Amino acid sequence: MLKFAQDRYSVTFQMHAKIDVNGSNAHPLYTFIKAEKPGLLGTKAIKWNFTKFLVDRQGKVIERFAPKTTPKSLSAQIEGLLAQRA
Repeated sequence: MLKFAQDRYSVTFQMHAKIDVNGSNAHPLYTFIKAEKPGLLGTKAIKWNFTKFLVDRQGKVIERFAPKTTPKSLSAQIEGLLAQRA
């Protein structure tokens, strides 16, 4: 999986173990963030890789983004959250 991500997407960040994000074995973190910010038409399932969630320092889920949303396009929102005091 790491080689695929490196070859296909030029990933340079550390990757961890594969986990379930949907279904009865979904990791509790994903169960929580999907419930806080459902997708289109209220769907909670993550439909595709690279769905993104923006979470503030207090653990509040701010927004859910489609897989096609680039990390760079989120820079201003991320920087705004980081500028807020904890």
